[in-house]
Amino acid sequence: MTRLQRAAHVDRRLEELFPATPIPLDHRDPFTLLVAVLLSAQCTDARVNTVTPALFTLAATPDAMAELPVEAIRDIIRPCGLSPKKSQAIRDLSRILVEQHGGQVPAAFDALEALPGVGHKTASVVMAQAFGVPAFPVDTHIHRIARRWKLSEGRNVVQTERDLKKLFPRDRWNALHLRIIFYGRAHCTARGCDGRSCLLCRELFPPKKAAG
Repeated sequence: MTRLQRAAHVDRRLEELFPATPIPLDHRDPFTLLVAVLLSAQCTDARVNTVTPALFTLAATPDAMAELPVEAIRDIIRPCGLSPKKSQAIRDLSRILVEQHGGQVPAAFDALEALPGVGHKTASVVMAQAFGVPAFPVDTHIHRIARRWKLSEGRNVVQTERDLKKLFPRDRWNALHLRIIFYGRAHCTARGCDGRSCLLCRELFPPKKAAG
């Protein structure tokens, strides 16, 4: 298969395997999604989902979060790791949303990426999942799988994102990035698949038949 053929096969098969693409992080609106995505850095979605109910019961809006002491936020989010930095970022970005954006999460990449603790990947997730803007958030898992399936030779997530956006139609990006994550977690893990074990790896790179 060529790279384009592999991309088309991946897109088709993942839609068959995962027709629905529920957002893995529990949230109520763009703000709670933003906070949940920020917390998910170097933390599993499942753990974030166990932490955010208590946090959002305490403060579920930028106005309320901006009024909380950083220590109160840190005490709740501690299980997510990196709690000193994350708690400060959550409080600071909440204040900026109140002071500069009318208490609303902006639906713009540059404005999101200007917020404390919000990088391009986090902004991409929010734009895709909160506002429906086509984006292709690439984390280390998608980066790994894209290289494994030879959809990209990018040495970093920036190049991999660029390559994947060229391969797949724009209207497929939002669902596809979630489908790759779902598939990778279930079937094509770093340790559970050697690039030849799971269904898609076998279909994309079938073993060569012995001559004779």
